[in-house]
Amino acid sequence: VLVRFAPLLAAYVWQRQPFRLRYVPRRGETPAHIGGTTVFGDNVEDEWFIVYLVREITREFPGLAARIDDNDGEFLLIEAADFLPKWLNPENSENRVFFYKGELHIIPLSETPEQDWDLSAACPTIPQALALLSTRSEEFLAAEPIRAAVYKRIDGYPEKIQASLHRAHCYLPAGILAVLRQRPSLVAAAVQAFYLRDPADLQACRRPFRTFPADQRVMTLVTFTRCLYAQLVQQKFVPDRRSGYTLPTPSHPQYRAYELGMKLAHGFEILCSKSNKVAPDAKRSVLNGPLWERFLRSLKEKDYFKGEMEGSAKYLELLHMAEDHFQQSVAVPESSVEVSPGDEILTLLQTASIDLKEFEREAACLPPEDDDSWLDITPEALDQMLKEARNESLPSTNEEEQKNDLETVAESMKAFVSKVSTHEGAEMPWSSDESHVTFDVDSFTKALDRILGADSEELDSDDVDEEEEFDFSDGDDEDLDAGNQRQEQKVSPKELVGSLKSYMDEMDRELALTNVGKSFTTQKKGASSVEAATSESAGPDSGAEDAELAPVDVDMNLVANLLESYSAQAGLAGPTSNILQSMGVYLPENIDLTGSSSQATQ
Repeated sequence: VLVRFAPLLAAYVWQRQPFRLRYVPRRGETPAHIGGTTVFGDNVEDEWFIVYLVREITREFPGLAARIDDNDGEFLLIEAADFLPKWLNPENSENRVFFYKGELHIIPLSETPEQDWDLSAACPTIPQALALLSTRSEEFLAAEPIRAAVYKRIDGYPEKIQASLHRAHCYLPAGILAVLRQRPSLVAAAVQAFYLRDPADLQACRRPFRTFPADQRVMTLVTFTRCLYAQLVQQKFVPDRRSGYTLPTPSHPQYRAYELGMKLAHGFEILCSKSNKVAPDAKRSVLNGPLWERFLRSLKEKDYFKGEMEGSAKYLELLHMAEDHFQQSVAVPESSVEVSPGDEILTLLQTASIDLKEFEREAACLPPEDDDSWLDITPEALDQMLKEARNESLPSTNEEEQKNDLETVAESMKAFVSKVSTHEGAEMPWSSDESHVTFDVDSFTKALDRILGADSEELDSDDVDEEEEFDFSDGDDEDLDAGNQRQEQKVSPKELVGSLKSYMDEMDRELALTNVGKSFTTQKKGASSVEAATSESAGPDSGAEDAELAPVDVDMNLVANLLESYSAQAGLAGPTSNILQSMGVYLPENIDLTGSSSQATQ
């Protein structure tokens, strides 16, 4: 596997740890397998590159099935969370998600007890999952939207590797240049040492540098990942005067190269200050054993050197990359302590040849460095990135196309309210063809009868309490007794609903004459309930009659309240924009144009 993917792995710069594979013996129900763990640090692209590698490994070696997770668990499912079936959750997802023959597979729940494992078991075991994949893999192929969501993150590899690199000019000590010629990946360790430095680390930088003094510096081109370059550039740092490193004025044309070189030199010096000072001959050379010879022979058989003549500059460059990859990923002793970057740098310095004049000749004809304008992101570009991450399109800036259909806003909110909600949240109306919540009138009336259709004795007891509390007069007692006699008669559910409706109508008539009633927009054409206030002088009866003839316009009031809430957000995130955007409804920016207030009044 490592030989097959050596062309990709040898040229890759890892943020923290490289991609490693090792033999893992059988343990419990888990059979013997090939596995590995990688700490990817701040560069999440390392994690998705490993996902790409794992998928391609199962494609190149069809007999292998692979699963991958991280600190968050099944992060592939998290990436495709919007498209997962409802039965799949973190509790039952273990040992269900696999790459097999280059495709993503999800093993579903058993539907009958006769299937391959007991329904009471939350997750299948590894042997059970492998048996299913080997016999019925076509049945467990993940749905197209799930695969598309995952594959979108790894789309573009391996070409994406080069796009993730950044080449910049650095004014470096000649010793660092010699080390990077042999081990380009050490730039990551140096950047991390500088980026995560503490006061104890800087003790080695408050005196003239012992390993990399500032008196022999040359201009060179260093290859970073974009993550490493950003970490190095964005940190402000002023070197100690005693270190010997000084910077030109910010207006100097090569100020950035001097600053990058200074920071990188501090990182390398910090690494060397942490070295165990072990002699190079005490370290077992891994490049003299039979494993390296077999690895090198396999590379030649796979045409890794691309026909380059042995001993040529390109051949030696590829050879150094292969040696670096072999020491990081292949020849890691299981029982010994891993060699620290500082020890490795000191070992390389003792064997490297430093030709200062040759380095200066190369500095005179360096290729141009990459443009770093990608570091600056405009608010519009950030919005575009967020929309692409959510698979959404930005609303049009065309004024004609921005005229939103207010009926769509009202219907979307109605669809949201009609969905089921539980303690886990509310279902979003993603599709209009989903079945709506049904309303059973008979069940509702029966439930209402059980709640309100109580015995007359219970109602009488409540009435008696009210009598004692408010000290009703004798006339009131007679009315109450008559009411109790009427309550003793059995009331049917339909009559009960009818009486409730008449009671609600009476309440509406009362509220219609109050400020609450006048605040609602009615369904009168070209008029609102505010106009109804002029009819109040005609008497309460006429006002109630108008209220009956002009029911409340529910949609108009809903939209008006939503727009008022959206305006109160003042361009920030809020409940209205969050709910509407989740349903694909985008409101235009709240910009008052000339004459808009008069148009709104009309």
